[in-house]
This record gives sequence, C-alpha cells and structure tokens, in this order.
Amino acid sequence: MIEEHVALSLMAVAAAIVVWANDLVHAMLGLSLFSTILSLHYMWLHAPDVAMTEVALGAGLSTIVMLVAIRRVGEPPDE
Repeated sequence: MIEEHVALSLMAVAAAIVVWANDLVHAMLGLSLFSTILSLHYMWLHAPDVAMTEVALGAGLSTIVMLVAIRRVGEPPDE
C-alpha cells in the first residue's frame, strides 16, 4: 500500500516535469518516467500484459520516436 502511494507521488512529480520542462527532451524523459511508473501500477493491479505493453510502447517506442523527431526538427526558438 505504501509503495503505491510512493509510485503515485512519483507519477505526479513526473507529470510536473512534463508540464514545466524548459525543453522538449526533458519533457519526453519525464513522460517516459511517467509511463514506466504507470506500468508498475498495472503490475500491482495484476495486469502484466498491459504493463508490458505500456513499457514497450509508452516508455520505449514512443519516447524513441519523439526523441528522433525532436533531433531532426530541432528545438523551437525561445520567445
């Protein structure tokens, strides 16, 4: 029970990183952290298939695709 509260708190911190990050790379790393912690939550809910899918697609593939896209396009200019 305690570990679930810690995980939910870490998810809130990861969401705050995504919202208030100054650059896109840090926001994507925060989103990847959020997705990884979410997969742990799915494991506690006894849904290992959903957890593996979340890690593979949410934390893995989508992060790689977005980081490659950010690298190819470049960061937006500061206003």
